[in-house]
Amino acid sequence: MAVGQRTPPWLTQTSFAHRGLHNALIPENSLEAAEAAIAAGLGIECDIQLSGNKTPFVFHDWELERLTGRQGRFEGLSDVHVGALKLLGTPSSPQTLGRFVDVVGQRTPLLIEIKSMPEMEVETISSQVLRAVADCTGYFAVMSFDPNVVGWFAANAPALCRGLVGTDSLSNGFEYVWRDRKRIEQSQPHFLAIDYRDLRSEKASLWRASGKPLLSWTIQTREERQHAQTLADALIMEGDALL
Repeated sequence: MAVGQRTPPWLTQTSFAHRGLHNALIPENSLEAAEAAIAAGLGIECDIQLSGNKTPFVFHDWELERLTGRQGRFEGLSDVHVGALKLLGTPSSPQTLGRFVDVVGQRTPLLIEIKSMPEMEVETISSQVLRAVADCTGYFAVMSFDPNVVGWFAANAPALCRGLVGTDSLSNGFEYVWRDRKRIEQSQPHFLAIDYRDLRSEKASLWRASGKPLLSWTIQTREERQHAQTLADALIMEGDALL
């Protein structure tokens, strides 16, 4: 799929549950959160980190503490040790991306956000993600704040739907990158997924006016949803926004 071609229709016909449909009893990015999203008729946004064995797991943070109560970094654990973790004190454990996409299958669309840092070498995580989804027949796209990740997929898996995640308001090392024409040309995204707080920017409006899909995150209230749905083609939501 080349830039300018029609993106898959499910991308703009779906509302996405941010890290699955999670709550105090169902951890984010768990299979239970995925099943809850599917039951509610929602798509799923999930996050990818690599284990010490270079296996892609569905897990958000670089550090373990918030989600597991343990000290240390996710990338320092072997697959066996990752599988033994418990999420937020529940019986749920982090799942490999391969297992996650097998469970989700064709039941609902999936946005796979690949975590990165500025200047991070992206070949390993990108190739491992591609390998994990190679046999998946479901509806999914990859996306990242890092244009190098998105550009890797443009070069190595051009038919796979891909998006650049953007922000002006969050300090994560990639703020304003989505505005850079050279970075857009490098990464060749099929869609942008923009911070809710930046939806009124001229760049976002021009992107959407050109006929390219604009997604927005993370919509948390009904008021934000009402505002964002007039400015974006699909929303990534959590909490009260999903009620």
